[in-house]
Amino acid sequence: METVLRGARVVDGSGGAAYTADVGLAAGRIAEIRTSGARLSGKRVVDADGLVLAPGFIDMHAHSDLALLRDPAHEAKAAQGVTLEVLGQDGLSYAPVDDDTLAGLRTQLAGWNGDGHDIGFGWRRVGEYLDLLDRGVAVNAAYLVPQGTVRALAVGWEDRRATPGELARMKELVAQGLAEGAVGLSSGLTYTPGMYASDAELTELCRVVAAYGGYYCPHHRSYGVGALEAYAEMLALAQEAGCALHLAHATMNFGVNEGRAPELLALLDRALDAGADVSLDTYPYTPGCTTLAALLPSWAAAGGPAATLARLRDDATAERIRYDLEVTGSDGSHGVPMDWSTIEISGVGDPALGGHTGTRLDGWPTARRLLLADRLGTTILQHVGDERNVVTIMRHRVHTAGSDGILHGAKPHPRAYGTFPHYLGRYVRELGVLTLEECVAHLTGRPAARLRLADRGLVRPGYRADLVLFDPRTVAAGATYDRPRTLPTGIPHVLIDGRFVIEDGRRTQVLAGRSVRRRGFRPFG
Repeated sequence: METVLRGARVVDGSGGAAYTADVGLAAGRIAEIRTSGARLSGKRVVDADGLVLAPGFIDMHAHSDLALLRDPAHEAKAAQGVTLEVLGQDGLSYAPVDDDTLAGLRTQLAGWNGDGHDIGFGWRRVGEYLDLLDRGVAVNAAYLVPQGTVRALAVGWEDRRATPGELARMKELVAQGLAEGAVGLSSGLTYTPGMYASDAELTELCRVVAAYGGYYCPHHRSYGVGALEAYAEMLALAQEAGCALHLAHATMNFGVNEGRAPELLALLDRALDAGADVSLDTYPYTPGCTTLAALLPSWAAAGGPAATLARLRDDATAERIRYDLEVTGSDGSHGVPMDWSTIEISGVGDPALGGHTGTRLDGWPTARRLLLADRLGTTILQHVGDERNVVTIMRHRVHTAGSDGILHGAKPHPRAYGTFPHYLGRYVRELGVLTLEECVAHLTGRPAARLRLADRGLVRPGYRADLVLFDPRTVAAGATYDRPRTLPTGIPHVLIDGRFVIEDGRRTQVLAGRSVRRRGFRPFG
């Protein structure tokens, strides 16, 4: 054996009872699990007494598309025990693109990822981006074809119906991305230009996804007013297309939805009982995080970032935007009239505006000035969640974890650095919402099954040696709203491909992460 993890309490990701074992690793895989008899021996032996050994955690909703290239250490995720992230989320990422589409995306996504001035952008296709990851990154990464990006490339940024030729082109782009290794398709249906797609258009794209054995992952049309109807819309759409469905950050937000999670879960249960292939992810926090520009009504963003800025400069148009935000409730803000006190600035693109970070907005005049001065690059926390809903949803039988972690900005959401230890420390050890075995299954085996990974997500002989050792007595998120980049405690060792990326609580120089492409099959459930 190359490495032996001796005397670990194995929580194997299946939801089954924990047991004590020596686990031997060789050639990047789990070679043997021994529960009795002579102890395993190897070139290196790690005393795991008192530690839990689990499969590496899978972040089902990550925004590390540029961070993996920018930051070789990527401690935000590696230190949490994350060994695989799913990128290309919310219908917006950087492949497939052409030069013009990429320029628009760099501006639109500056609040999520920075403007990318430090990134070479030497790719245009999904496969080329994944090839770049294969040169070695901090953690493994899978990719969803982003539907909004596809629409920008094939149709443009306008709010209009796609022509038959444009729809055919979108289907070709989705198929190409899946053939090159993407695991599914994402949408951001409160983000332009993806939100301009009709259900009929989305259904046609999902038929392509189904043919490749992928899944559809929508940020659907509302998490506020009409949230249940928006969930029902996605369930019906996926059923019509015959496509597996994974509901992104499946929250029930804003005052109109306080305490209504049981209604959502009843809707899901009816679909599951009827045979639907559905799963979901959440993060264990109440605030959301997005860009300030995302709150604008969709009509104000038609035509792309330059057109949005032009509308904001015009006083009459800006007044119309204000009315939609504060009185009507814009579709970008989930139909809920704006309460500016819920909006906290978490990051800015222009360092000269850094004094706004950590402040709450006091109204539309300040928001408008900031949008213009920062060229739409401002990131926000939106304090609109409900803890009862968070707890109720995380108990569900198809729940998985997704950090939705935006790493850009001076004061990011702590979920980016804390989601996985927060589940284990707060909701397992402190509150007892989930048992340890249940929670680990939510973070490992369930997401691996959704991704149809035949050799990840469980501690089993022959499986990839993507593993985490943590102390169940001390594991906790270090990140807080005041200090959001603080690393977690109680996670001394993380391995990818049998190599230590975290060793004795410190990041090593190992870059064992690679792309995880669509191949193999293991049914979800």
